[in-house]
Amino acid sequence: MDETPVLVDRRAGYHAVTLNRPQRLNAFTGAMHRALMAALDDAEADTGCRTLLLTGAGRAFCAGQDLADPMAADDLGDTIGDYYNPLARKLRALPFPTVAAVNGVAAGAGANLAFGCDIVLAARSANFIQAFAKIGLVPDCGGTWVLPRLAGAARARGLALLGEPLPAEKAESWGLIWKAVDDDQLMSEADKMCAQFAAGPTFGFAQIKRALDAAETNDFATQLDLERNLQREAGASPDYAEGVKAFTEKRAPVFTGRRS
Repeated sequence: MDETPVLVDRRAGYHAVTLNRPQRLNAFTGAMHRALMAALDDAEADTGCRTLLLTGAGRAFCAGQDLADPMAADDLGDTIGDYYNPLARKLRALPFPTVAAVNGVAAGAGANLAFGCDIVLAARSANFIQAFAKIGLVPDCGGTWVLPRLAGAARARGLALLGEPLPAEKAESWGLIWKAVDDDQLMSEADKMCAQFAAGPTFGFAQIKRALDAAETNDFATQLDLERNLQREAGASPDYAEGVKAFTEKRAPVFTGRRS
């Protein structure tokens, strides 16, 4: 049994969460699911946490489900309903930016876990693999929802049906991730980005996430109304007042991240 399947490092303004089963390429077990959900709950409850960094230990980000774990032999609908769906919903609903630093292979649910983050940085050596079809399964952890939206219908079908590795640089060129970086620069780039988010207008970031999520299903008129309502809330926040004041005073703003 893994003693610490997920590591949490509480840094200035953000939590760095590391999947920690390197000997199994950070593949999911029931214990790792529970530990990761606890880490996300803890980050959300921490008023000093203003962003989340997710990465993997060793040479992989996450190889998906560990097929040797007992949960892989259970009713897979129950496994999805009890573990993967709550994880995907929780990650997407966090009220601050989430950054995935994909340090190696991201396969199956591991790939879709990364795609569920707001920003994905990947080492150039990393690959994303929708491995489900190779064993007769369906992409989960939000994969069938996110792939067409990120890659387009034709590429989503190719990725899902063929299960071929998608190198990080091609994932960047296809628009599935934000950026591919040199392997030795991955964590420094991720840390820099998280520090930037941690010093930013957190409530405003949350409103941006809400607007972009809603745009997936809203018609244009409904989205315009939502923008108006969210902008009203953002405009009443201390960070907006500070941003305007700092702009007029020609200095860097000092955001609190608070709603009021």
